[in-house]
Amino acid sequence: MRILLVASAFNSLTQRVFAELRDLGHEVAVELALGGDALLVRVPHHAPDLVIAPMLKAALPREIWTAYPCFVVHPGPVGDRGPSSLDWAVLEGATEWGVTVLQAEEEMDAGPVWASVPCRLPETGKSDLYRNEIADAALDAVHLAVRRFEDGGHLPAPQPDRAPTATGPAPTVRVRPAMTQDVRRIDWTSDPTETVLRKLRSADSQPGVLDVLLGREVFLHGGHRAEALRGRPGELLATRAGAVCRATVDGAVWLPRARPRRPPGGPRAVALPTAAALGPRLPPLPEAPEPSLDRQAAGAVPDWSEIRYREAGEAGFLTFSFPGGAMSTAQCRRLLRAYRAACARPTSVLVLGGQRDFFGNGIHLDVIEAAPDPAAESWANIVAIDDLVEAVLTTTDRLVVAALGGNAAAGGCMLALAADEVWCRHGAVLNPHYRLMGLYGSEYWTYTLPRRVGAAEADRLTREALPVSARTAQALGLVDHVLTCPPRDFAAEVAHRAASLAGSAAVRGRIARKKTAYDSAERTAALRRCRTDELARMRVVFDDPDAPYHALRRAFVRKERPPATPGHLTAPPAARRTPRP
Repeated sequence: MRILLVASAFNSLTQRVFAELRDLGHEVAVELALGGDALLVRVPHHAPDLVIAPMLKAALPREIWTAYPCFVVHPGPVGDRGPSSLDWAVLEGATEWGVTVLQAEEEMDAGPVWASVPCRLPETGKSDLYRNEIADAALDAVHLAVRRFEDGGHLPAPQPDRAPTATGPAPTVRVRPAMTQDVRRIDWTSDPTETVLRKLRSADSQPGVLDVLLGREVFLHGGHRAEALRGRPGELLATRAGAVCRATVDGAVWLPRARPRRPPGGPRAVALPTAAALGPRLPPLPEAPEPSLDRQAAGAVPDWSEIRYREAGEAGFLTFSFPGGAMSTAQCRRLLRAYRAACARPTSVLVLGGQRDFFGNGIHLDVIEAAPDPAAESWANIVAIDDLVEAVLTTTDRLVVAALGGNAAAGGCMLALAADEVWCRHGAVLNPHYRLMGLYGSEYWTYTLPRRVGAAEADRLTREALPVSARTAQALGLVDHVLTCPPRDFAAEVAHRAASLAGSAAVRGRIARKKTAYDSAERTAALRRCRTDELARMRVVFDDPDAPYHALRRAFVRKERPPATPGHLTAPPAARRTPRP
């Protein structure tokens, strides 16, 4: 079919719907809902058989849903209505939830139901849930709704009326308003840790929780329980890798990121590590140390940390979780130190990643934008991530596995490709390209990408700049194994596979052959040429204030609305059916 996706942004869920529907052979295009009458002109241009709205902040115009079949993906079970569905679920501690695909009508979220799929909600942030449990349920529901629509015989089920009937109990319909900052606001003098965490988790990506730190209004993005620190409620206790720990009435929480409130008439500020966002206002605080990798390998579990390490037999697991998947200069350097320490451990297999959610998205555009000299910080960041990728590429005494529990893009995707094997959860989406940010790219992509998919396919992927599903990535050779499992089971599945690999009779032979091949002078020279050429091209862009990269970066981090839907989404290349296992 010809399917048009209408969305407020080409976000993670929209990208996954786009990629998976194209895998099935549908002709899929995207139009962004940018306000005004643009959709009234653009939708008829596509002449769609079906319109799907995976993420929409405003109602579809009547002129569209009366002219075309329109499905809306609502991140809530049947009967749940309102723009803050998942926010309320996280705040109230819901453990069972769902996603509903319904037909667009006058009242939002009230149309007939084409599909509804339940899902569980573990205790984690809203954005993590949205990209994982909610996305899994959404894709199941979308696929079911599309099949039913194609078959032509399905009648969608009407939703119950909101008003209670005179002859029976009130229907299970819950209409809730947009969640405001009054609801999210933290009272540090009375809210227990669990309440604080739920408020932070319900707004971890957007919009954040408005708070006052050291006399400055900031939006807090995300939070983690602190296991050992205590103090007076509201007191700032310590820092760790840019995060700040703040006491609650019965414990403390780590605050990883903060974004200053926008001044009247000013541009939107960027979200930074909380210590950086507070700047000189932050008084000297003790730095809470992390246990060494040796201690962690021996079973010492650190308090919250972005980077962790553990071992199981001859398999080591170096996990990292950076907010939004972005990797700043400091984060790349810390991860490189941890990687080198992990390579000093007596293991035959080292797993990078292996947890739920983002694997990595490359350099940290927010930190770069906020730097006094963005060009210099861009350069420092790309060199730091190149150093990390080089360390993975030149590891010859063990097998390295990149385990992607979630999405990977640009430099994060190339970090994964530097490993000997890439394992990927079935719901992950890969974006192995840089063009949309006006960059040539680095991280040895001119070596690793053609090596895996061939020169022609590497050129196509980087030129088309479209998202790739996990299944298509496997078919192309980007991914070696796709693990079909819920997000909560991914770490255990990876651990089981890694233990089997480390304990196999063939592992020593593979390591020996790898060392022989990788230690060749020819390969060393090829890596040096790739790095030199890539960085030279990147340096030219960074140092040119008129290069599109700077405007594109600024628009991205400050959430500026584009003037129109990018052309590569409105007229993407024809889909190629991907074999399904």
